[in-house]
Amino acid sequence: GVGKTAVVEGLAQRIASDDVPDSLKGKEIIALDIASMVAGSKFRGEFEDRLKAVIKEIEAAAGRMIVFIDEIHMIVGAGAAEGAIDASNMLKEPLSRGKFQLIGATTLNEYREHIEKDAALERRFQRVYVGEPSIDETVEILRGLREKLEEHHHVKITDQAIQAAAKLSERYISDRFLPDKAIDLLDEAASKLRVDGSGEAVSEKQIAGIVSQWTGIPAERMLTEERTRLSKMEDLLHERIIDQEEGVHAIAEAVRHSRAGLSDPRRPIGTFLFLGPTGVGKTELAKSLAAFLFGSDNALLRIDMSEYMERHTTARLIGSPPGYVGYEEGGQLTEAVRRRPYQVVLFDEVEKAHPQVMNLLLQLLDEGRLTDGHGRTVDFRHTIIIMTSNVGSEYFTEELSEEDVREKIKEELKRTFRPEFLNRIDETIIFHPLSEEAIAKIVDLKIDLLNERLAEQGISLTLTDEAKRVLAKKGYDRNYGARPLERALKRLVENPLAMKIVSGKVKEGDHVTVDAVAMSDVLLIRTQEHAQKT
Repeated sequence: GVGKTAVVEGLAQRIASDDVPDSLKGKEIIALDIASMVAGSKFRGEFEDRLKAVIKEIEAAAGRMIVFIDEIHMIVGAGAAEGAIDASNMLKEPLSRGKFQLIGATTLNEYREHIEKDAALERRFQRVYVGEPSIDETVEILRGLREKLEEHHHVKITDQAIQAAAKLSERYISDRFLPDKAIDLLDEAASKLRVDGSGEAVSEKQIAGIVSQWTGIPAERMLTEERTRLSKMEDLLHERIIDQEEGVHAIAEAVRHSRAGLSDPRRPIGTFLFLGPTGVGKTELAKSLAAFLFGSDNALLRIDMSEYMERHTTARLIGSPPGYVGYEEGGQLTEAVRRRPYQVVLFDEVEKAHPQVMNLLLQLLDEGRLTDGHGRTVDFRHTIIIMTSNVGSEYFTEELSEEDVREKIKEELKRTFRPEFLNRIDETIIFHPLSEEAIAKIVDLKIDLLNERLAEQGISLTLTDEAKRVLAKKGYDRNYGARPLERALKRLVENPLAMKIVSGKVKEGDHVTVDAVAMSDVLLIRTQEHAQKT
């Protein structure tokens, strides 16, 4: 996609317009299609006859013809069936005599795989490396193509669209090369505009829209409603996350910084280390962020680091090296990010991973890139990296001031993680144990979720204030966060309710009220039209 074939086409145009040195004047460039020559050669020797005739004709032209073979690696092995000589061996002799002038085009990988192995064939060619053009050169190329594209799609293409196609394709599409990816962007944007009939000129906005469609990365300028959402991001995250102001604010700042176009394009959007006791909302905040950005918790790539405690498990993240079982499959982390470059990546309980796995993360956190088992570079620049850890969580159980807890956790961090790892993290956020007031708010959240599940069966549920108070009291444990509340809710509300649904005492259309009895346990009351208690 860098323009190898285009170079030869350009040479042909120069020869046609006589804008070449004397040695090239009057020459013809002939494209030779190897696939067409092999096609239909049923008997041994038929392909050789065809190729011999071509060679003879070109030699007879006494240097007037230059042959061009696109995808020249195909000559290696072409026509070699049942002991017949392949095209590459037949071409060696005329090439060495200098009567047969040949230009071939192939990629570096295919050159290495097919041509480099045959040293005799390789030395008959002079290698010319065609590099990827810069953004400015790509803009010039696109300006040259503008007229043809406009004529083909019957739309106008603005200068801003050309600039955007070059810049956005370079920034967001990492597995292809300029100018090919920029031309594709422009072509698709023009095609979409024509089909939709939504305007007469391709603008920067349409180009950004196609980039977003291809990669899932929001490249468009922010719309008014998105500006409003981003400015209120903390409030929207707090609908699911109770307390933890510091963590919510840091995440919101990183996202706003990125969407405003101020973040460093060579690094991930944000890298965070969440610390704190179990059950206080570290993983839940990562899920909430994924839901905020993509509308679904499933947009979170969660890697449980407790599964990577052995040295050899490193291969599962980036893919096995060549020669090992599973080489073709790719890595769990690298493949997921290649397919969806814009997502939240959560490394849960990061301190449990093997040190070798931690070394892998260094490059990812700093440069926003990782090389997989196939040698491909995977781009993490559009991800938000969140790591959670329980390091130092034991200090929260002691009667220490907040400042002392912070100091002790920092010391513990230095003992657990290496300095080069800690130095690459944007922000280390400490989550505090939940208060009783926070647990009371979480009760409401859990009841709302339970109501959503019950609504599918046509049943609704309410809790009295007394019942909520009992639940909060039974579910509060400073050391274990919100998880004991889930167990209390299951034991005191969900299990008795499940029994009543199974036995038919609670049916579709019923409303269930939960009340506390003598402040010790919870009683279920079913109310229907006849307010019958159960």
